[in-house]
Amino acid sequence: MKDYQSTIGVVIATFCGAGKFPFASGTFGSLAALPVIWVLHSYFGHVAVIGFAVVLFFAGIWASRIYIEISGNKDPSPVVIDEVVGQAIAISFLPVGLIEYTVAFFLFRFFDVTKIWPANWAEKRPNAGLAVMLDDVVAGLYAGVLSLIVLRLVT
Repeated sequence: MKDYQSTIGVVIATFCGAGKFPFASGTFGSLAALPVIWVLHSYFGHVAVIGFAVVLFFAGIWASRIYIEISGNKDPSPVVIDEVVGQAIAISFLPVGLIEYTVAFFLFRFFDVTKIWPANWAEKRPNAGLAVMLDDVVAGLYAGVLSLIVLRLVT
């Protein structure tokens, strides 16, 4: 593999280095995604957030595979592009707002950590890059739907 491909893969996989945070890299990756998602969501709406998630999903499959090859680790903690995608999916269900983003953030982190079926199935797919990404897509869908329900009940 060419060096520039490895470099680009690492930058994408770590979401511009956010995944290199020394602890709780998944949580930090989700937090780092929020300002980007907020800008897209505020200026361009739900469709832009969904488009962002779709583009990063496919880029993340490729970049995760590269990072896995470089590190030799099946699910390296510095890879946080999956958290970025999952967080974007969760937020794409909601209006722009601090309370909405906070609820989606915490619910996404809960579902990402607990890996409720089919997320636990998804992370065991044979394609390593897809497996890294897919469980967070499921967690994002769960978090988005539950965020809607919670926010409708509370507001």
